[in-house]
Amino acid sequence: FLSVTEDLIRRRAEHNNCEIFSLEEISLHQQEIEKLEHLDKWCRDLKILYLQNNLIPKIENVSKLKKLEYLNAALNNIERIENLEGCEELKKLDLTANFIGELSSIESLKCNIHLKELFLVGNPCTEFEGYRQFVVATLHQLKYLDSKEIERSERIKALQNYPEVKWKIREQEQAYLLKRAREKEEAQRRMQERKDEKQKQMDCKLGFDSPDSPQEKPNQAEGDGEQERCRTFENDDEDRKFWEEPTPYTPESRLETHRYIEEKRRAKDNIRESKKREKTAWTLVTAEGKVLNVNVPKLHFSLKDDEENNQIVLDLAVYRHLDTSLLDIDVQPTYVRVLVKGKPFQLVLPEEVKPDSSSAKRSQTTGHLVVTMPKAKEIILAKQKVSASIKRSDCNSQQKNMRRSGQVEKLEVDPSKYSFPDVTKIIQDKERTGQGPIKFQPQKITEVKK
Repeated sequence: FLSVTEDLIRRRAEHNNCEIFSLEEISLHQQEIEKLEHLDKWCRDLKILYLQNNLIPKIENVSKLKKLEYLNAALNNIERIENLEGCEELKKLDLTANFIGELSSIESLKCNIHLKELFLVGNPCTEFEGYRQFVVATLHQLKYLDSKEIERSERIKALQNYPEVKWKIREQEQAYLLKRAREKEEAQRRMQERKDEKQKQMDCKLGFDSPDSPQEKPNQAEGDGEQERCRTFENDDEDRKFWEEPTPYTPESRLETHRYIEEKRRAKDNIRESKKREKTAWTLVTAEGKVLNVNVPKLHFSLKDDEENNQIVLDLAVYRHLDTSLLDIDVQPTYVRVLVKGKPFQLVLPEEVKPDSSSAKRSQTTGHLVVTMPKAKEIILAKQKVSASIKRSDCNSQQKNMRRSGQVEKLEVDPSKYSFPDVTKIIQDKERTGQGPIKFQPQKITEVKK
């Protein structure tokens, strides 16, 4: 069963910065809660508590909420009023559309001296003869009962007939309690029948799923389709039977309906998950090792061969508002793979690339994914051609200028590109002329050697 958890309370306490110790108001309606607990320990300062439209069978674990002023537990499975004596500041109690048949249990509210409003509309006890008179005479502090104001004259009259009305209420309560006992037995029997029927269905399915004869194996696909159709028909038949069968409106039937709906929802979720798992088994590489081109997300793309920069560029038109964390890029020497929300996009490349030097970026305007992959062969033809053409044009222009000026064109040699010594500097100093043999300066020799 589902109970009140700390995580649930913190999620519903966003208006209080998710702090629960100082919480004064909380709404736990439509949370499928089947047991009321922990609130009296975690939220001692609660003043307003909304619990409507759950599956709570009993009022409990709220007696320590001294500051509680308003409790709304409408549309639950509550059968008697109890455990509210400790709620000293309780002013308004809403128990609309529950299963309270033990009307005498309202006597426990005598301790709540500040209680002004009480709602019991839609409970079995409201059909008892003398219901309103009994409540008005029992709870003197009440100002409103089922949204109707209690007049002074009405209270006086109710007090005059109180003994007689009380005796009638007791009789009707006993009859109702006997009826409830029969309903509980009937609900128990129906639950057991449903369990037995389920067990039979499971046994039949197991017998159908385990073929004894080998002749059924070739027609396995046909058998699976027939089995699926049979299951669908059985489910439809079961649904029709469940919803068309007349049942009394009791806490048990309400709980059974909720459990049935929850069970069907889980079964549908399981089928959906299994179908998803089946769909995700995409063939990206064949058994022979051949890489396939795959575009499961059905995205537009372009693959460009950037010869100038010697690289291949993939432009993949992923969704503009898609979170980048949902993209998984894998670059291999011969292909590139991108997982978009788990769906693969795979493309075989025309040339081998360098995966380690590849990069991926998102466009800030379009959101496209741009994957840049340098080629494995480092031959840049475009730049060589451009530089050669520039050199030719420069030479041509120099030749034209030389012809116009009438000067002779000379070839210039860059000395740094050659290793032979500079012979132009190996000469005799003017000061040493006629003073014996030529002597080389050691500093100059070392420079030449270098």
